[in-house]
Amino acid sequence: MILKVLEDNNTFINKYYLGEPAVSYYIEDGEVKILFDTGYSNAFIKNAESMNVNLKGINKIVISHGHNDHTGGLKYLFENINNKNIEVIAHTESFNKKECDNEYIGTSMTKEELAKVCNLKLTNNTLKISDNITFLGEIPKNNDFEKREIIGKCDMSGEMIDDIVRDDTAIVYKSKKGLFIITGCSHSGICNIIEYAKKVCNENKVYGVIGGFHLLEVNERLNETIKYFKEINPELLYPCHCISLEAKIEMGKELKINEVGVGLEISID
Repeated sequence: MILKVLEDNNTFINKYYLGEPAVSYYIEDGEVKILFDTGYSNAFIKNAESMNVNLKGINKIVISHGHNDHTGGLKYLFENINNKNIEVIAHTESFNKKECDNEYIGTSMTKEELAKVCNLKLTNNTLKISDNITFLGEIPKNNDFEKREIIGKCDMSGEMIDDIVRDDTAIVYKSKKGLFIITGCSHSGICNIIEYAKKVCNENKVYGVIGGFHLLEVNERLNETIKYFKEINPELLYPCHCISLEAKIEMGKELKINEVGVGLEISID
């Protein structure tokens, strides 16, 4: 598997790409070419061009959840791509209307608009998307310290209700060295996600994790997460996007964490 970071909050000092508080990864597993999230704007497209990544060659688009920092680029992507065979894979609630403090924070395209330009596949279940990569669907609760937080409101059957971001999901690559988990924001809890990935893949060894960890404060959740990572001891750990500097510093005291920025490339057998 090859993973290239097309969009992240950070850019590396010696790599002159565009950064924004968002996520977009280009992933290859054999002949399957995946775009995981599409950032907030068209910045990921400009970065892909600079990195010689051909987005017209992608087979699948995976959406981690329906917030605009992960789906805002969809409209720009489909302005440049005319291929109705591309699969867009997401949780069934990802394209529901989402608001926070009366501001729209949802996707840049509705599911009706997407269905006209791609093969839209909405599911809450696990789904094999390549020989070695699985979409995890809805993440079940596995611990007491990763409680789902309410982030604004979402439309459920015409009624705006508190949004606990049930659509938050991730993908997992099963490598020879163990599981490599790829997340968007981990609203459902990074430890919950990893434990579910282990169950789905019938594999206990975790080789690595990259993505947003949604750890913004130094609190019990962070302490329990650090304890959990010490127990599973992944070789590669890339917390990024929605993690505060304070949380990273605390993690770095007891774990080896790696920097993430636009242009990062990870290759795993």
